[in-house]
Amino acid sequence: MADVMDLENDGDLQSQFEEVEALSSIYGDEWCVIDEASRIFCIKISSNLEERKLTACLQIILPPDYPSAAPPIYQVNAAWLRGAERAKLANSLEDLYVEHAGESILYLWVEKIRELLVEKSQSSETVDQPEKVNVTAEEEVDDEDIPDFRTLKLNTENAHLFMDHSYDEELPAINHGNTISDRRSTFQPHLAPVVTPRQVKMVLEKLYENKKIASATHNIYAYRIFCEDKHSFLQDCEDDGETAAGGRLLHLLQEEATRSGAKSKRPKSKKTK
Repeated sequence: MADVMDLENDGDLQSQFEEVEALSSIYGDEWCVIDEASRIFCIKISSNLEERKLTACLQIILPPDYPSAAPPIYQVNAAWLRGAERAKLANSLEDLYVEHAGESILYLWVEKIRELLVEKSQSSETVDQPEKVNVTAEEEVDDEDIPDFRTLKLNTENAHLFMDHSYDEELPAINHGNTISDRRSTFQPHLAPVVTPRQVKMVLEKLYENKKIASATHNIYAYRIFCEDKHSFLQDCEDDGETAAGGRLLHLLQEEATRSGAKSKRPKSKKTK
């Protein structure tokens, strides 16, 4: 059994090497090797439109069993990518992975993200909003858009939200809190008990069905799930453009678990607008 697994891993590593070589050749300077030993890479993607050029940064970690048995671990960073658009992109990448399970898919992912950039750029050009276009015409990915890859290394178990393909899971009950207004901002919390990453995705999709939530300026969330078999927590958060907001929410979940003295399986998801 061990020999079979070693052969599979060798095959995956060879496939990864060939894929990385091909991507480096195709994308040139846009493709960046962050940590070759840890299989961490990054690529800057643009819409290639002169009038309104949007960009996004795709960070990738390749697990040892990619592409045969696991998808890449990824994160897309772009200041304009929020709410429903981020959920739509995640669904598109998931669909590509399912359609091409066991195959190398990074090129397909990059071009799918580029397709979204082009669509958004073209749709923005049809709206007469010169001031807005001037502000965001060239949206470069700077250091603040790129997360700390040391954190990504610690989260290699979390191959994004579609690692769990148990589609028969039920949508957890979502509790909606009262709105709070502070100066010119309005906030509303939403909480749901989740026990798998798939349920996190289901809760987010359900919340985004509400147009007010989907169009909110900042939709932040955090979740924390205790994995009994590994005696560890699976956790993640999203800032959605509000600096450190997701991290603070995740810290709150950690503090609550510490105070209760329990290994909680009931993390919170929160939206703010």
